[in-house]
Amino acid sequence: MFRKVAAALLLASCALPAVAQPPAAAPQAAPATPPHLIVAISVDQFSADLFSEYRQYYTGGLKRLTEEGAVFPRGYQSHAATETCPGHSTILTGSHPSRTGIIANTWFDLKTGRTDKAVYCAEDETQPGTDSGNYVASPVHLKVPTLGGRMKAANPATRVVSVAGKDRAAIMMGGPTADQVWWLNGPEGYVSYRGIAVPPLVAKVNQAVVARLAQPNPGFELPPQCAAKDFAVSIGAGKTVGTGRFARAAGDFKAFRASPEQDAMTLVLAAGAIDSMQLGRQAQTDIISIGLSATDYIGHTYGTEGTESCIQVDRLDRELGAFFDKLDRDGIDYEVVLTADHGGHDLPERHRENAMPMDQRVDEALTPKALTEAVGAKTGLAGRKLIWGDGPAGDLYFDVTLNAKQRAAVEAETLKILRAHPQVQAAFTKAEIAAAPSPSGPPESWSLLQEARASFDPQRSGDVLLLLKPRITPIVDPTKGYVATHGSPWDYDRRVPILFWRKGMRHFEQPLGVETVDILPTLAAQIGLSVPAGEIDGRCLDLTAGDGDSCAGK
Repeated sequence: MFRKVAAALLLASCALPAVAQPPAAAPQAAPATPPHLIVAISVDQFSADLFSEYRQYYTGGLKRLTEEGAVFPRGYQSHAATETCPGHSTILTGSHPSRTGIIANTWFDLKTGRTDKAVYCAEDETQPGTDSGNYVASPVHLKVPTLGGRMKAANPATRVVSVAGKDRAAIMMGGPTADQVWWLNGPEGYVSYRGIAVPPLVAKVNQAVVARLAQPNPGFELPPQCAAKDFAVSIGAGKTVGTGRFARAAGDFKAFRASPEQDAMTLVLAAGAIDSMQLGRQAQTDIISIGLSATDYIGHTYGTEGTESCIQVDRLDRELGAFFDKLDRDGIDYEVVLTADHGGHDLPERHRENAMPMDQRVDEALTPKALTEAVGAKTGLAGRKLIWGDGPAGDLYFDVTLNAKQRAAVEAETLKILRAHPQVQAAFTKAEIAAAPSPSGPPESWSLLQEARASFDPQRSGDVLLLLKPRITPIVDPTKGYVATHGSPWDYDRRVPILFWRKGMRHFEQPLGVETVDILPTLAAQIGLSVPAGEIDGRCLDLTAGDGDSCAGK
């Protein structure tokens, strides 16, 4: 069975035309009983804009979700730090990063005894001999339980599985009590943080990864809807993007990872896990979370508006369709939720060619290194590393060895420089953010300070939060790495789709703003799981179109 699934999904990822599907059967009413399997999917960097741009072209899994399910096209990762780890931490916990403790992909602990002061969100930095780039993966920093953890606490028979292209996606959605957690670690395939023996299923998938990688990929056909995207954009130093087809040489793992091939393989593993563990085939409800990471790698590497991203969305739609069809053939009663950990913004070079001449790259003067030099010169503290940070945006940390007078001078000068810079929208101090009340109400109406408060942890957040103006890309030089990114407090990074589907449910669409933290209480109501309101930030979304309320009395 697994070989058939792998073959089908890998075929879906090859450059072949879509196979015509038979007409859909007449819809049946959704069961009143809880689903036997929850399938929670996060498509990394799948912004609400990207979802809507190609919506008319969906023919596979995304078509099913958008035409038969409950559609919330204006979902929000409502916090300010719209990065992968914080976003994934909200999806199945019902909580903002201020409660999950996952404030960023990386934060800084300047009091740690290790040389590397950076802390990766999914590492255990207490392990000897490790650093933020060579770490022992762990969920130790996640402060709250996931949906799977709550389900297992209520019924120990529940099976909880998490698979993803990235460790932080798998770990933050699966949580510390998951039965199986796997992510793509490199050319050798998928690994787990648990250190358990590799089961036969994962060994087979890893063999498939190795075999697939050993073969070159000639590239994918360009779907008709992508033809208008097919023009090169120069980003300097002889480098262009915008016309790619994902052709790669044999053995090129980096190209494999930033292509539709990665998501296809992750879905192979997910389908195999459902089979091998018999998920959804017992009396209780099981849950599998699936982190599809290719859209993010592609967005960073090529931007979000070229042929590369267009092809990726088309392949994602097809691969999800094959995956759902497989679950249907197996007769599993499952419920799907699909969302994203954050959105994304295309590279400014293409925006400037397409009616957005105001798009810019960030000024190098806003990098922590440049700020340290400028502040040091003004305060008489030159030669010391005064300011730490992960880049020219987000949390900035002051040297902890400064005395009170020195620290006050560094903070004052830093704020003066930042608040006078034409690319800076706001610079909030730690005290200002801590004093702000936790946000509530429609996420589209939150102020920047409220968004910052939703990302704030008093032990992990920086001394100053730097927020750039809209359409300022926080990458100084695109020729030395990624060309586009995310992480801003603006809607193009905050807005994501949230889609629910179960066979027989009545379709409806709600265009008003909801949050990813609403997913956990919504799914909990579907399975009759009680979650105290004071333990989470989200609210239950009624998935019953018309009369009735799926949240009532649950």
